[in-house]
Amino acid sequence: MTSSAVRFGQAMTGLPAAEVEARIEAAMEDPALAALVRETIGHVADKWTLLILEALEDVPSLRFSEIGRRVEGISQKMLTKTLRQMECDGLLTRTVHPVIPPHVDYSLTDMGLELGAAFCGVWLWAATYHDRIRQARAAFQAREGDV
Repeated sequence: MTSSAVRFGQAMTGLPAAEVEARIEAAMEDPALAALVRETIGHVADKWTLLILEALEDVPSLRFSEIGRRVEGISQKMLTKTLRQMECDGLLTRTVHPVIPPHVDYSLTDMGLELGAAFCGVWLWAATYHDRIRQARAAFQAREGDV
């Protein structure tokens, strides 16, 4: 277990390091939980989910078309698929208003808000290391050519 994983667990839960480490180790020994974690990471750690979390984090709710405008480059098909998966995973709620034309709003659940806060660390990491990443990519490209 890495110390960074334990520190992250402490930051997310407020629990002492020993308890975080014990919980992580117990979770890793449970095959059903390990499979759920891998599956969940596959759903939530993709580009579109992260960008949708960002679009929804500071507003009570958004309509489908507004989310599409805020998440640059996403197709309507991918937006629909990602929103449905996020709803299935409990990260957002979908509210259909009985009006014509149909009016549907999406808002983050408490789990979605917490996940957005957790991924804030990714943004901070990227901001901290973006120059080093660019340098590493340039060195790799110079050494290996286009990949």
